[in-house]
Amino acid sequence: MSAAYSVLITGANRGIGLELVRQITQTHRELTKVFACCRDPHGAKAQELRALAEKYPDIIMVLQMDVADPKSIHQAAVQVGSVVGNAGLNLIINNAAVMFRCSVLESTAEQLTSCFNTNVVGILLVIQEFLPYLRAAAKAHGKAGMSCCKAAVINVSTLGSSIQLTNDRYDEFKLVPYRTSKAALNMLSMCASLELQKDEVLCVLLHPGWVRTDMGGPNGEMDVKESVEAMLKVMKSMNEKDTGALLDYRGRNIPW
Repeated sequence: MSAAYSVLITGANRGIGLELVRQITQTHRELTKVFACCRDPHGAKAQELRALAEKYPDIIMVLQMDVADPKSIHQAAVQVGSVVGNAGLNLIINNAAVMFRCSVLESTAEQLTSCFNTNVVGILLVIQEFLPYLRAAAKAHGKAGMSCCKAAVINVSTLGSSIQLTNDRYDEFKLVPYRTSKAALNMLSMCASLELQKDEVLCVLLHPGWVRTDMGGPNGEMDVKESVEAMLKVMKSMNEKDTGALLDYRGRNIPW
């Protein structure tokens, strides 16, 4: 990530999303803009994000975007487009997600619908709405190949999305609505990677590890700072060979 670039992060008010905003802003001097998106930018849960934006007012732009609301996504895209212009948007990190801790017999239709609306449908709409700006960024970059500093969509997935590895620790991580929605996200991302190749837009799935956040819980295997540092290192190394892949925070391929 050595050239000037812009980044959009969903679910940016807490956990991994907030730490992504913090680390990208503090460590990448070539940034033109970080669009930090969350459902309620003015609410109590966005207090840390607002404080960070006040510290870096020329870089961080906090936007209202609820990825379960198509109108909200469209409005955010219009705002981003008015800022980036012909330079386009280089990187989207689809981090926002919802999760319910329940088994097959405990899961409800409402829980499954909620997970699919946010974790799958919302990402589909983000890709559709922001694709013109990704294309513009790829064109403006000018060099062949794919990378996160050129034009890329990084969809945060999970080890729990792997059908092949479902037997591993299933009793500990049932999470059925979440798992099934993330498995669907994997397919969506693979399809998107094939369609976006002609535009030289990278599309990769990334597992951040089991992280100690509100979603991951207190027993996670790493803190959020460690996870994001590893994720950014992997993202920096990504190229066209990785498009469509599901990678973990160490850069290893996860079987689907």
